[in-house]
Amino acid sequence: MEKPKKIKKIKPVKETKEKVKKTYIFAVGRRKTAVARIKLMHGKGETTVNGKKISEYFPGEIAKTTYLKPFEVTSTLDKYYAIIKVEGSGQNSQLGAVYHGLSRALDKDNKETFHPFLKKEKLLTRDGRQRERRKVGQMGRARKKKQSPKR
Repeated sequence: MEKPKKIKKIKPVKETKEKVKKTYIFAVGRRKTAVARIKLMHGKGETTVNGKKISEYFPGEIAKTTYLKPFEVTSTLDKYYAIIKVEGSGQNSQLGAVYHGLSRALDKDNKETFHPFLKKEKLLTRDGRQRERRKVGQMGRARKKKQSPKR
């Protein structure tokens, strides 16, 4: 019996990775334990949050006015769109993280023009209020006390 011939493996040609210029501005917004990672891009497009349209993820008029506020303050309503990943906490905190991140991204893009307006509206300031921790020996919540006996 003859030995089978060894087949030479052809090495694939290495593809050169060309450096692609960043076409977006990256920013992070935070509120309570929610973190929003934002890629802000120039042009017209649909703003998405975790793969959904922003109007579906944050329904309602109050939410709409909140997440559009950074664009209204800087007069850039139809000039930008964003891809947003948000996680942690609840819906209101996530909304706060989103508008904080959008404000930071706009500030990064055009600091000289937008910064004074965003600062005046306090959109660049992180809301540092956190949930108060539960204390040992109490009834499940931060400040709830055990009922004392009546007699």
